[in-house]
Amino acid sequence: MATLLVGYDLNKPGQDYSGLIKRLKNVGTTWWHRLDSTWLVKTTMSPSELRDDLKNYIDSGDELLVIDVTGAGWAGTGFSNYRWLHDNL
Repeated sequence: MATLLVGYDLNKPGQDYSGLIKRLKNVGTTWWHRLDSTWLVKTTMSPSELRDDLKNYIDSGDELLVIDVTGAGWAGTGFSNYRWLHDNL
């Protein structure tokens, strides 16, 4: 199972992206979301599979990036809880 970073810019004002948020919460076994447009999700999907899946929830002018960060080093500051990051990265 991989941990994938998903980042996006939703460029069309006034759109309802609740479907995208719901999908990100349900695409894998667990998720982390503490930054506005950045998610970490633990899933069996590859980055290209997740990208293709999430394209169904965004507009053509939006931007989407999916990167496999499984086993990658990380550092952070300012978060009240690091447990998810320690357990899943």
